[in-house]
Amino acid sequence: MKIRVWLTILFTLITAAILLVFASYIYISAKKSREREYYILLTKEAVTKANLFLDANVDANTLHTIYRNNRKILNEVEVAIYTTSFHLLYHDAVDIDFVKETRKMIDDIVKQREIHFYQSDWQVIGISYRFKNTNYVITAAGFDQYGYNKLASLRTNICIVFLISVLVIYFAGRFFVKKAFSPVTEITRKVNRISATHLDLRLDPQYSKDELAELSNTFNEMLDRLEDSFDAQKSFVANISHELRTPLSAIITELELSQNKERSLEAYKVVISQALSDARKLARLSNSLLDFAKASYDSSEIHFKEVRLDELLLDAQLQLQKTNPDYDIDILFEKEFDDDDLISVNGNAYLLQTAFVNLIENACKFSADRQCVVAISYQEKNVVLNFSDHGIGINAEDLPHIFNAFYRGLNQKIANGNGIGLSLTKKIVLLHKGSISVQTEPGKGTVFTIEIPHL
Repeated sequence: MKIRVWLTILFTLITAAILLVFASYIYISAKKSREREYYILLTKEAVTKANLFLDANVDANTLHTIYRNNRKILNEVEVAIYTTSFHLLYHDAVDIDFVKETRKMIDDIVKQREIHFYQSDWQVIGISYRFKNTNYVITAAGFDQYGYNKLASLRTNICIVFLISVLVIYFAGRFFVKKAFSPVTEITRKVNRISATHLDLRLDPQYSKDELAELSNTFNEMLDRLEDSFDAQKSFVANISHELRTPLSAIITELELSQNKERSLEAYKVVISQALSDARKLARLSNSLLDFAKASYDSSEIHFKEVRLDELLLDAQLQLQKTNPDYDIDILFEKEFDDDDLISVNGNAYLLQTAFVNLIENACKFSADRQCVVAISYQEKNVVLNFSDHGIGINAEDLPHIFNAFYRGLNQKIANGNGIGLSLTKKIVLLHKGSISVQTEPGKGTVFTIEIPHL
């Protein structure tokens, strides 16, 4: 069932229930009001007949004649007058005697002074009446034909109005729900046109402050992120293809040339050395791509625990100096640490060490003295790491792009690389809710600063 149909039915049912409660209240109030008013009328009729009989001394035959004549044209009230000892003094219609008074009934009236009850649809009242120091008991019974007719008419009108109201509410609900959901229908129509090949399409911007406008604007923001992600993915795949093709083509070419004719042992060694160099490039690229993929995961998929940054820096130093003995890596503590929490973070040790290795390796590669100085400090909330060198620096035109994946500036002529290191480092730092910045001066050196929240 569509939401618009469900909402229409729900709206109709709720409104119908409210109308039904309201109509029931009106009908019950009218019913009780009719009952109360007719009891009052019976009391007046009973007292009037008693006064005519007891005070005006109208004889019983005259009263009987009046009663019978009135019954032909209207529902006359049947009145009976008794003494408290159950002696009948007057009865409008003894032959009918609808009430059929008993001694117990008379005693109850004397005791309670007034009683009301129904006999079939007839209403009956019994009252104790005092006249000239003598107590009498009067009963009056009547059928409120006029009141019942009015009540039946009211009930019929209520049912008709209720049914008409429900129909009107249903169709009005359909109209307003359709009108309210028309933006949703339009959104659905436009969304159906959006696909992986048409991610540039957008919903019409909404400037109101309702939920649908918020939905449209949020959806457009999501599409912006998806388009950026797809574009980055395309660029990433294209760059990977290019980066993999170059060393693979070199390896294939070198091996094919060496296969075509006999060569000396030295020549084969040169070919093997070149192929091995290209294979190592492929291995470094593969490792970088794997690290890049890990850093691109959702943070909920990466295991975090308490790690000390000074220990990770020492591990990174050992790792680099093992493969590059000429690298000079110094780790300085600018402040004393009385509490281990000041240099500890909640992070992933492997990824953080990878980021530190990238920064230290870049500093050493692009410095004539192959030196990198890492300074550790802390602030109120963050651990601060400065990676500085006295190398060639970064050109101004390259600086805005250094954190883009596969970007290699003019410095690539000095040292080989695949353009992933800094991009990977930034992803890792952001994954740890930190920040990275750079200060550089061509020909004098570069300083990368990382700030990560400590424990």
